[in-house]
Amino acid sequence: MYVHPKKALGQHFLKDASVAKQIVEALCCVSVPQKQCFKVLEVGPGTGVLTQFLLKEPHLELFAVEIDRESINYLLTHYPALEGRLIEADFLKMNLSALFSSPFLVIGNFPYNISSQILFKILDVRDTVPVVVGMFQKEVAERIAAPPGSKTYGILSVLLQAWYDIEYLFTVPAHLFVPPPKVQSAVIRLVRNDRTTLPCSEPLFKQVVKATFNQRRKAIRNSIKQVTGASALTDHPMLGLRPEQLGVHQFVELVQWVEQLSSSKLPSTAPLFP
Repeated sequence: MYVHPKKALGQHFLKDASVAKQIVEALCCVSVPQKQCFKVLEVGPGTGVLTQFLLKEPHLELFAVEIDRESINYLLTHYPALEGRLIEADFLKMNLSALFSSPFLVIGNFPYNISSQILFKILDVRDTVPVVVGMFQKEVAERIAAPPGSKTYGILSVLLQAWYDIEYLFTVPAHLFVPPPKVQSAVIRLVRNDRTTLPCSEPLFKQVVKATFNQRRKAIRNSIKQVTGASALTDHPMLGLRPEQLGVHQFVELVQWVEQLSSSKLPSTAPLFP
């Protein structure tokens, strides 16, 4: 039985078992330090290159979601232990809260065309997902893990780093896939941080981050006007910076200032930093 990679689904099957084992180990070394049992959801198992190692981990209870019927038939034939735990569905349309009432881990060689959407969906249930290990297009992985000040630091970086500590683990060359993608790939790990809430409006936080990075070559004073509605803003230290210079904490401070400005509790001439 052979699974034909489907371009419409962004399928590029990893064929190197040693790399697959490394990916699984990257999940296990964080998730089960005290041999605690965790449920784990594999997104897009394809031909089971990760599945084979996940099933061998005694402290992981594996579930998998796959949209491709051909892959499902292959997986159930080669890994009968998946019977009853292999979900035929579109991950982006799943109700994860209904499926998992307790914490669960996420792993996968994510389809590159929806990898960012996968992470944004995970953010919606972040308090029940302590660890994510995934394969991404290298440029996307670098962007997610980039620190402030980096040229690749952007919207994804800030919104994910607000809730997760992110580590770029290793690069995977194209020839290790069938068919080989036109780009290099990389594996990153996201570990939930201690932040439970933001000390500002989360929707406004997202709006400010997106607005400033959508004009990343301009100083923040130019892009923030569309959020504040103010026709002119005075020279605050942060407003003269570009968005890539701000970490999560600085963006929170910026949003707090916008909230105060909007409620007229802070005149536009007040200093941003006391």
